[in-house]
Amino acid sequence: MENVQGKVQEEMSKMDSQKKEEILQNFNTFKSYLSDKVATGEKLGLGEEQLAKTTEMVAGYLASHEEPRNSEENLLQELWKSGDKEQQHALAHMLLNMVRK
Repeated sequence: MENVQGKVQEEMSKMDSQKKEEILQNFNTFKSYLSDKVATGEKLGLGEEQLAKTTEMVAGYLASHEEPRNSEENLLQELWKSGDKEQQHALAHMLLNMVRK
């Protein structure tokens, strides 16, 4: 799992600002991007908990390092910051469910 988290952190840090802006500007684009990454993780054999922990890491990064670009992202950031670790983990599972549909 640590190897997966390291790869995710590496990918987030090396993503150029234009690509990141394209993904975060529109919430549907963000959901599509996340859905693609979840599908890739599933193909690599990651289970539900591994995907949720990776989603937690991404959400934590976004909440700490990125300003919301739209009202949906603002709501997610507010929910994330107001929750404790258990609630954030539950929200990560909910985000997974949302992008799988």
